[in-house]
Amino acid sequence: MGSAEDLDYPQVILQYSSGFLVSKVMFTACELGVFDLLLESGKPLSSDAIAARLGTSTTGMERLLDACVGLKLLAVELTQEGALYRNTDISNIYLTKSSPTSQYHIMMYYSNTVYLCWHYLADAVREGRNQYERAFGISSEDPFGAMYRQICDLGGGGGALAQECVSLYPKSMVTIYDLPKVVQVAKEQFVPHEEHRISFHEVLGGDFFNDSIPEAELYILSKTLHDWDDDKCRQLLTKVYKACQPGGGVLLVESLLNEDKSGPLETQLYSMNMLVQTEGKERTAAEYSKLLEAAGFGDIQVKRTGKVYDAVLGRK
Repeated sequence: MGSAEDLDYPQVILQYSSGFLVSKVMFTACELGVFDLLLESGKPLSSDAIAARLGTSTTGMERLLDACVGLKLLAVELTQEGALYRNTDISNIYLTKSSPTSQYHIMMYYSNTVYLCWHYLADAVREGRNQYERAFGISSEDPFGAMYRQICDLGGGGGALAQECVSLYPKSMVTIYDLPKVVQVAKEQFVPHEEHRISFHEVLGGDFFNDSIPEAELYILSKTLHDWDDDKCRQLLTKVYKACQPGGGVLLVESLLNEDKSGPLETQLYSMNMLVQTEGKERTAAEYSKLLEAAGFGDIQVKRTGKVYDAVLGRK
């Protein structure tokens, strides 16, 4: 039970109830370009100047900037000319589009997709199915290591993981396998033209359940299997197993639940997110191991990182 003080003033309940407000402030500042503008300006700016440059109301922008100051995403300096705002280090590093470690696109995904789906969480719990169609009017199935030299990143997106691989293992070659429009963005914005160790394979059939998978020694499925139910996961892993070279393997990057499902809380919340958006869920290491074994993989190793995402490796 909580302390008497907790019952007199439920601080933690108030924090939980306003959590979505915090998220939406950050998402909105990203979407409007606040952090990008302040980085590009090279100097602090007033709320009036920011509002004028970004085409917003002055009153709305001032309140947004002050909220960002409260969240320590911006810093403010009071001068004779008025309040001047600048980015904090964490915003420059993670919330500006030009940063190599930018989280801007995932912020926009959470704002424009996740946020809307979570409006139907109660319906998802009642019905036990995703709410993507209810939120957007379309089906969620619509297209929207050192020892391995040939690596294929299935659903590799912008190529951040591929670039990390070739950085850590200079002798490796990585193929990013994704939809044509995703590949185009990766080529234009994220993967340097001079990086010849990274190549691309476009999924012309619309999804990797139907399109052929290129042969490789190691396949990476990063934050992918949690989108799908067990049958689809087995189907995909079996396809990967058949394409995989003998002695090769598949590396799963997922947020792992404790074996007794007691946590971590962040992973439990991710699993709720899977409920409202997809047919998938977060799983334990044992559950992923069972899926790998059903597809033919063995010698399964689990590496808990102590961070949000963990690793499960299966070998052929």
